[in-house]
Amino acid sequence: MKYRIHSYRHAGYLFSSLEEYAYEWSELLDCLDSISDEMIAHKFEGSSRKAKSISEAINRLIKVEMEERGWAAESYIFADPEYAAQAKGTWRLDFAKNNLSVEVAFNHRSDISWNLIKPTLASELNHVDKALQTSGGIIICATEDMKAAGGFDNAIGTFEDYVQYLRPMSTILSAPLAIIGLEAPETFHIKHRLVGGKKQGHVIWEQVNFPENAD
Repeated sequence: MKYRIHSYRHAGYLFSSLEEYAYEWSELLDCLDSISDEMIAHKFEGSSRKAKSISEAINRLIKVEMEERGWAAESYIFADPEYAAQAKGTWRLDFAKNNLSVEVAFNHRSDISWNLIKPTLASELNHVDKALQTSGGIIICATEDMKAAGGFDNAIGTFEDYVQYLRPMSTILSAPLAIIGLEAPETFHIKHRLVGGKKQGHVIWEQVNFPENAD
């Protein structure tokens, strides 16, 4: 996959330059680089549940790649069972390893603030006993182009939205954060069709025009 990165509190420089982050940061980018359009389309079309967008397919592929590299999935922020027992996702991070925490955020725009706060909570000391202690966070989300091409709901929070939220929340978000916006697939897009009164996504492959004299 192709992507763009917005660095908050110098996250890009810190994550790539400091020994405490560099290996895990490289692993994360390698994970995203390893996922191709063909892998996404195959995972999407092979699902038994016909979805509208490729969000679930991307989520599953990222999870496989991250776990293969030793990242812990669905990691609790707090050790206190009062918080660990609450609704799934409320006090969890999608992935964590050593000093970095990661949220894969394809959900509603109203969740943007909380998605930004969770890796910050994981990176700060707290009066509640911590299950993990990171010091930097990463948000993986869709760009506006990906939202359009990937069949996503119009209400999802995009890369552009996340970047816009950083400035007014700067007094709250104390940890370095990297916002990674996934770009649209280069070789296909999702087209919606009504099936049984519900929208379903279908892969439409882009036509490639080869030069006439190509071997």
